[in-house]
Amino acid sequence: MAKRKQTTKTQSKKNTNTKNTKFLHYIIWALTAIALAIAFFLGGYYLGYNNAKVKFSQQEKVEKQKRLALLKKLEQSAKVENKSVNKRLKEILKNDKITYTSASHEIDDASLANPPKVKTTKKVVYDKKPKLAIIIDDVSTKRQVQAIKSLHIPLTMSFLPPSAARPNSAKLAAKERFYMVHLPMEAMHFNKEEPYTMRVSDTQHEVLQRVKKIKQLFPRVRYINNHTGSKFTADEIAMNRLIYAFSKYNIKFVDSRTTAQTKAPKVLKNFGLKYVHRDVFLDHHSDKAYIKEQIKRAISLAKKHGHAIAIGHPHKNTLQALYESKQLLQQVDLVQVDKIY
Repeated sequence: MAKRKQTTKTQSKKNTNTKNTKFLHYIIWALTAIALAIAFFLGGYYLGYNNAKVKFSQQEKVEKQKRLALLKKLEQSAKVENKSVNKRLKEILKNDKITYTSASHEIDDASLANPPKVKTTKKVVYDKKPKLAIIIDDVSTKRQVQAIKSLHIPLTMSFLPPSAARPNSAKLAAKERFYMVHLPMEAMHFNKEEPYTMRVSDTQHEVLQRVKKIKQLFPRVRYINNHTGSKFTADEIAMNRLIYAFSKYNIKFVDSRTTAQTKAPKVLKNFGLKYVHRDVFLDHHSDKAYIKEQIKRAISLAKKHGHAIAIGHPHKNTLQALYESKQLLQQVDLVQVDKIY
């Protein structure tokens, strides 16, 4: 009986050991399976990472090539645009029948090319950027309009009234959203007098009739600046007659400041109107380097006072200097004159 109990006990122990062994085998198999799974996962991750890395590198290379191709295309486009602008600007002098003279024909005193000294202690504050309006005077032909617009700069074109030499100026202005009229007025010393020039001796009736005619030719005109006019604007009576006529037709006067003796400030004040004037002549001298310096001066004045007005002419060097100063002009909000006055 005792022997049977011992045998049963031994068998039970063996069964327990067998179970424990099997359990250990299961654990080992399970751990092995987990280890293999982890190994496969890590191997796959590593291979996937390498593949992704290679793919990303290839994609980056393709993107870089695309960027370089785009930059090359932009450079070529810029060269083509430069050639196009240069060609169009050259056409102004080559094909237009009008003889161009220096902007000095507008003023009698070279010192007037730069602005008057204004004493101010008040600090100017502006919202975003100071405003700069650039008026291009003497516009009168289709090629001039095309050349100016080819720059893609918001310039204010001021058209000379029609004459035998420039019969289509009013028709050209009519196609523009905004324009000014560059009205010929009597000078102390004429380089070349324009037809239908307003004179100091003109009566109030004659002045009214002339302004009425201008309004008929340019129905949407709201701003007029003087062409020459060093004698006319220096005469208080003549200016009274002119501003009275302008007020009647709801036209604002921008003084080109062709004389230091201008009576425009006094007369406009008497009418309760704001005096607005040209700050800088860009092309008193036709040298391109000089014009670029004048552009810098105009920008500086705009920063100092919050706004400024510059006047140039549709000469090749003037338009070329403006085109080459595009980046510099980003320092200001380049607007047409109606955004200043």
